[in-house]
Amino acid sequence: MSELQNDRLLRALLRQPVDRTPTWIMRQAGRYLPEYRASRARAGNFMGLCGNPDMACEVTMQPLERFPLDAAILFSDILTVPDAMGLGLYFSEGEGPRFERPLQSAAAIRAIGQPDPNDELRYVMDAVSLIRRELNGRVPLIGFAGSPWTLATYMVEGGSTKTFGRSKGLLFEDPESAHHLLGVLADSVAAYLNAQVAAGAQALMIFDTWGGVLNPAMYRTFSLDYMQRIVDQLTREAEGRRVPVVLFTKGAGTRLAAMADSGADALGVDWTTDLADARTLTGDRVALQGNLDPAALYASPTAVRREVRAVLDSFGNGPGHVFNLGHGVTPDIDPDCVAAAVDEVIQYSPQFHSPS
Repeated sequence: MSELQNDRLLRALLRQPVDRTPTWIMRQAGRYLPEYRASRARAGNFMGLCGNPDMACEVTMQPLERFPLDAAILFSDILTVPDAMGLGLYFSEGEGPRFERPLQSAAAIRAIGQPDPNDELRYVMDAVSLIRRELNGRVPLIGFAGSPWTLATYMVEGGSTKTFGRSKGLLFEDPESAHHLLGVLADSVAAYLNAQVAAGAQALMIFDTWGGVLNPAMYRTFSLDYMQRIVDQLTREAEGRRVPVVLFTKGAGTRLAAMADSGADALGVDWTTDLADARTLTGDRVALQGNLDPAALYASPTAVRREVRAVLDSFGNGPGHVFNLGHGVTPDIDPDCVAAAVDEVIQYSPQFHSPS
């Protein structure tokens, strides 16, 4: 593996000194980029991109050619793991991800097995290896997976949902089956992430998109405890350096304090929590990633720059901040506004870091 030329992200996630705040953007390879749309058209559909390592590498690299970002993130989807469990993932226009065979009984849940990441998910590992070669040490590569609870919602509901009726109903009605499913998912995700590290991922992120819909007690029991189970199993050192782990629960709020006890190196923070408050809640025990409201990118570049400065001001001085959006960039954003955000981080953030 080539020597890393820019390790700002890895250092910041470990709360080590950096010359400026590193930045990457959730969903940085996506439909807001015309070059991505062209690649997706060639692939035929979204899964055609994910399942082809050469094309996954191509779109992973696209935002790095356009913006001076400090990390690449594997182009894939959180639902690759349940797909590998035989649920039949497909994407329908206007409806998002769907499963042909959702889990609609305790028996179906008990029948779920753990996929081999180097067999059923080999295409993801091949993409990771290919991206690392293509990056050639330019910036680190982030690997990722969905949290057990978030994956379970899709598997039980059969797709996206506004009410979480089936999945939350399962927690109340049959917690034993819920714990069985979440346990299998936690162990599957841990193996999947470790395989990504073995293939070349240098940092890891767990996306708990739907943890915020749970009440506090259920969040800890059915979401955080299973993310903790993953963290406890992860490879934390590779290629002679620490592999930082980031947990992100959308809508976490005050739960950030409990998340900081998980053993993760960093926490993602969405735009509904001020970074200064997040620092207080976590006692500076972990790095923080975030947290520009993605909707700010609908404004003019001048307004975007102002909002970026507000985020950086909110975190304040010292190491341990990775600038990002509070959630993924949306498809109808002007790339020039993303460029303005990234440039403002580069221009404005050095003042918060002591010269080394």
